[in-house]
Amino acid sequence: MLASDSVSRSERIIMNLNQDFVAEFELLNLFELSSAQQGLKIHHDADPNRLVAGKRLYDKKLTTQADGGYLTPLGIQAAEHVQALITIMQLKQ
Repeated sequence: MLASDSVSRSERIIMNLNQDFVAEFELLNLFELSSAQQGLKIHHDADPNRLVAGKRLYDKKLTTQADGGYLTPLGIQAAEHVQALITIMQLKQ
């Protein structure tokens, strides 16, 4: 089942990229996907939005720890998609 299967078309149209969503994308983009041995550490004195984004990724089972850690298998998929989208959006016409 795809994530889009659980969200109606009208809900997808209404969904906007709020700051929480963007913060999660930014964190997923920081992970180095070439090595499963590299994780992230969100320090306690980091921007509060980044700390909360890290907790949300953990709650969604995308990372192994609320302050970063490693990507879970689902987190790897999410980070791959985020990083691919960012690459596509940065292409020049």
